[in-house]
Amino acid sequence: MTPLTDFPTDDSGRRSSNSFGRSVVADALHTTDPAAAAAAERETDWRRGYPRHFRALVEAGLSADGSAAYEIAEAGLASVQARMRYRRDDGEFTLAQALMAAPGHPLETVEVTGTGTAEKELLVPYRGEQLRGDTLHRRLDAWVAAGVVEESVAEAVREVAANPDWLDLGDQHLVAFGAGAEMGPVASVLGWGGTVVAVDLPRQDLWERTAALASNSAGRLLAPLTATSGPVADPVGAADPGAIPQPVAGVPGVDLLSDLGAVAQWLLGFDERLILGNYVYAPGAAYPKLAAALDALVMHVRHQRPETALAFLATPTDVYAVPAEAVAQSRSRFAARSYRARAGAALSGGTLLRPNYPYDVEPGINDSLVPQQGPNYALAKRIHRWRATVARRDGVVSFAVAPPTRTRSVLSNRLLAAAYAGAHVFDVEIFEPATASRLMAALLVHQIRRPRPAAAAAWRDEATAAAHGGLWRTGYHPRTALPLAAVRGLPASRS
Repeated sequence: MTPLTDFPTDDSGRRSSNSFGRSVVADALHTTDPAAAAAAERETDWRRGYPRHFRALVEAGLSADGSAAYEIAEAGLASVQARMRYRRDDGEFTLAQALMAAPGHPLETVEVTGTGTAEKELLVPYRGEQLRGDTLHRRLDAWVAAGVVEESVAEAVREVAANPDWLDLGDQHLVAFGAGAEMGPVASVLGWGGTVVAVDLPRQDLWERTAALASNSAGRLLAPLTATSGPVADPVGAADPGAIPQPVAGVPGVDLLSDLGAVAQWLLGFDERLILGNYVYAPGAAYPKLAAALDALVMHVRHQRPETALAFLATPTDVYAVPAEAVAQSRSRFAARSYRARAGAALSGGTLLRPNYPYDVEPGINDSLVPQQGPNYALAKRIHRWRATVARRDGVVSFAVAPPTRTRSVLSNRLLAAAYAGAHVFDVEIFEPATASRLMAALLVHQIRRPRPAAAAAWRDEATAAAHGGLWRTGYHPRTALPLAAVRGLPASRS
């Protein structure tokens, strides 16, 4: 059989993503909140009941001294790595054991060298314009005033714009896991003249798109290729410098669910400092498997190369502890709601247009989980957050909440597509992928060039440089406004 990262068997003998997620959440909560852990263990309908348990993970982490969040993150990660299996013909192993074994095959490196000119200033595409200088500053001011991003986003982007030499990451290699992701920084880093180590599935369409992007950029792209006895064509195209590489032996790329050891060995062969960027996505139950596999791989590399930096993009549709300023703006908006909104809420029996924050407290709890995205998505994203929390205590970590964005994966969900089309009615801005990815790339540069130590309370790190699109500061609890936004946006989403 092909080696495969997989869930453990549960009491019924099935490999269930629901059983795995329930157990991991309960393990994470066990020390800090035993009652919440027991409630997670008793949940009989995990697929529909998971949101309250993921909220409990945040609420239980808000201890006075800030230590509880770190304990939850450590316990959750330990549970993930202890439970997830790596299946081979000779048995089942932990992911750490799989990484220690000799890989079944080595990986070669395919290189694409771009022929373009490097961008020497920060440009942010936005609604048909390229924002720079004063226009960029005005847009940042407008986003902050509208509650679309936190002030720390604007401060960081302004500092990057004032230090354009920071953009060239040529002194290190960005390893982009999920290199084809629309939200990833690959296009930006290549455009600035940097080197990207692109790791994605060995699919012809992905490779052609990524290689073409690199060929037209000022940067350099490195990608893994399964070694074979056959020759490999000139990766930059001998006859045409802009040609898409066509390796004779196959399509560059690897499957992280099965090739963990080979990828680890390949990455450790680079001499430059690595930034391990997590931009992966997979549908359904494959996502937590992929998150666990990549988490094991990242820590294996970082254990041997402690200077390695980590980078993550967090989803805005999750639960976060947020600062008092966000709570205050949201409550002010709710208090100023129209008579029509008040009447609509009353007619719904309190199910629609409830306040985002019923009480004026710090931190507030913003619960923007979208149940339709499912518990597998929530768990995968929480694994990323936990690793960022733990790793920042002894290393460099870039972590930012990304804005809601019209990516292909989001728009494939009809409800989300409609809700995104109508979100502006509730003071939420939905970003285009080009804008969001460039904004997030600028925050990556800032957090790599100006790393900060871990805060005493982990939630403060997660709230820094959060570009949540307005979900933290809208007057209404997002799930109680989502149906109305979908109704408003349905005609636009269909077109």
